[in-house]
Amino acid sequence: MKHIIIGGDGFVGSHLAADLAAMGEEVLVADIQKSGHAHYATVPFQTIDVTRAESVESIPLGQDDLVYNLSAKMLSPIVTRRERHDFFWPVNYHGTANILNWMEKRGANKLVHFTTDMIYGHSITVPQDETHPAKPLGEYGESKLATETLAQTYRDKGFRIPIFRPRLIIGPGRLGILVKLFRLIDMNLPVPMIGGGGNPYQFISVFDCASACTAAWKADFPNSAYNLGSDDPPPVKKLLGDLIRHAGSKSILLPTPAPLVKFALNTLDAINLPIMDPEQYMIADEICILDTSKAKRELGWAPKYRDEDMLLAAYTEYRKSKGEQRSKAA
Repeated sequence: MKHIIIGGDGFVGSHLAADLAAMGEEVLVADIQKSGHAHYATVPFQTIDVTRAESVESIPLGQDDLVYNLSAKMLSPIVTRRERHDFFWPVNYHGTANILNWMEKRGANKLVHFTTDMIYGHSITVPQDETHPAKPLGEYGESKLATETLAQTYRDKGFRIPIFRPRLIIGPGRLGILVKLFRLIDMNLPVPMIGGGGNPYQFISVFDCASACTAAWKADFPNSAYNLGSDDPPPVKKLLGDLIRHAGSKSILLPTPAPLVKFALNTLDAINLPIMDPEQYMIADEICILDTSKAKRELGWAPKYRDEDMLLAAYTEYRKSKGEQRSKAA
């Protein structure tokens, strides 16, 4: 038995590969590119493209092997409205279809699959549990929700597919949209908030995502969906205010009228000049907290990292990378 991590060179996949290798498990990473991760000294790598069925089918797979699908096109970088379908669907949906078809042909039936909390759309209930209505606000969430429907057709054939729906994943190696925030703070500029900042903003650590995968494996791949998020996320204004103080910045938090800001951002998006993806800003002033009690109860999983610590760690990494860039320039 081996663990095959598709998209295993990426953010969550690379941490999962390292964790499994440290446990003494046999691991194969399959991805479209290979980075310089230390675990490749012992973990084999295969170059594949999930959008090509023949590429996926080139991966050696036994009936007892376990598969983790972490391949995805994410909300960063920002793409225009007219580009989004062709950007998200080939990897997120058709790539997943290729993986499931390959597994079926080889007689393997255990897959950990990641989607997103973006399948929920606007908050109807707080907190959001796994029964919350699924009404995505854009192509990213729609492509991911479609994979859940696809996964159910394979469950009906006897597959075992736990599905994880994480909040915004942060940790070492990915800063994404946070870079814009950190630049404002470093420049002592006002930090605008969509709304008044009284709503919480929930993250999930990359380390906690990786541990959820191993928890699903040890629970024998239960056929269910699980939210992943931090515990007790603080209000946005406290989270950002603490970061500004930590940075020693003179930035101030700038509340804004959410409806007007969303109208302006929607207008820019409509003319293909997006600043943020609609799936990010349309819920920015809402209380979007995932209820993770099901994963805790059924998988024995629990998040170890707090929002405050994750954000400060991300800022520290940002400052370190800036310092290294200056050193190279000098």
